[in-house]
Amino acid sequence: MARIDAAYNYYLSTYNPRGNGSKYDIHKKSELRAAYNNMLKTNKESPLYKINMDDGDLTRFAIDLKENARAAKNIIAEVSSNGDDMESLLDKKVAASSNDDLVSVSYVGDENTQTSTSFNMSVEALATPQINTGNFLNSNGYDFEEGHYSFDLNTTSNSFEFQFNVNIGDNNIDIQKKIARLVNSSDVGLKAEVISNGRDQSALQLTSKNTGLPEGTDELFSIESSTSWSEINRLGINHTTSPARNSSFTLNDTEHSSMSNTFTINKAFEVTLHRPSNGQQVNVGFKTNTEALADSVGDLIKAYNNMVRIGADYSNNHNNSYFNEMTAIGRSLSNQLSDIGISIADNGFLEMDREAIQSGVTGANRSDVFKTLNTFKHALSNAADKTSINPMKYVDKLLVEYKNPGKNFTAIYASSAYAGMLVDQAL
Repeated sequence: MARIDAAYNYYLSTYNPRGNGSKYDIHKKSELRAAYNNMLKTNKESPLYKINMDDGDLTRFAIDLKENARAAKNIIAEVSSNGDDMESLLDKKVAASSNDDLVSVSYVGDENTQTSTSFNMSVEALATPQINTGNFLNSNGYDFEEGHYSFDLNTTSNSFEFQFNVNIGDNNIDIQKKIARLVNSSDVGLKAEVISNGRDQSALQLTSKNTGLPEGTDELFSIESSTSWSEINRLGINHTTSPARNSSFTLNDTEHSSMSNTFTINKAFEVTLHRPSNGQQVNVGFKTNTEALADSVGDLIKAYNNMVRIGADYSNNHNNSYFNEMTAIGRSLSNQLSDIGISIADNGFLEMDREAIQSGVTGANRSDVFKTLNTFKHALSNAADKTSINPMKYVDKLLVEYKNPGKNFTAIYASSAYAGMLVDQAL
């Protein structure tokens, strides 16, 4: 169980699946069915093997393979959103901000819709959440008697009752942590944490996940209790220490506000405010078609280099089959890639000459440039598909037996990304 927890904790701490999703992580039924059938096929042909679950490198490697393959497939889907041919990117609208540190932007509108080419923004203030910071109590003190307590959490749309027990031996920080776990696991739109002031004192802090205030309200949440008022007041979590506020910004010198720091303008630009601009104007518009294409090529190269890096890191102490397989893509295309401004370094990484790419896609040999880019994209796509279906192909393992060629069958209950894996009962 500890080994599973270690792998799970690495996944959560490194990739943070919550809030890190992409629109390309949402799939149609046909796409899910195709992935499932590929997994069944892989399992049907895969030999039976054992892996060493004590090897921390192995579990991290498998997770890194899956996640980076997923990221690569999302990038490939993004650059293919206008069509499978890379040349279609010249017609793709890509939004740009003159200062991404203040305001970042992406285009989410219809490619065929006529949209204003640019506008100016300035950020006066960011939208903020509501924060209730409780009283700082002696962490090792005993300010609560044994018993059963409850409080009501009221939000703008719902009301929730929370109950907790104080047991013999529970000190103040034990109770604060207990309530924090209770709130976080309930998924009611609040984040709870126990903070310290550095003087052996701790407080329970509640922060709303939403920012801003709906019209006609003055708080996002409130805490009340009729039966445990004294205990809740002692904790202090019923007092708002930082109220929620809307963002404030100007759009072409006209004042506006929003409940969030991320919002859509004219159903075309998704804008994210990062910090006040102190009067500085930020221009939002479109990149030129060659700039947008060069960005997409750079994203593909970054995805490729990430997969090469994972193979290189693992091959330091283990087999290097994945590193060899990935770098073979760059080596096999090295001549074509170098002709268009993409070179391969000694470590197997690809490096791009941005100006050469931009001039090449509009030059006399543009058809050759796009042919090479399409070949590279398809090779990377195939590698990402193969990696995501069966990452365990590339890890060190002990083969137990090969299946009888041509006379095996699909074991539907064993289909997984780790097809063919045999786990010891002791694990």
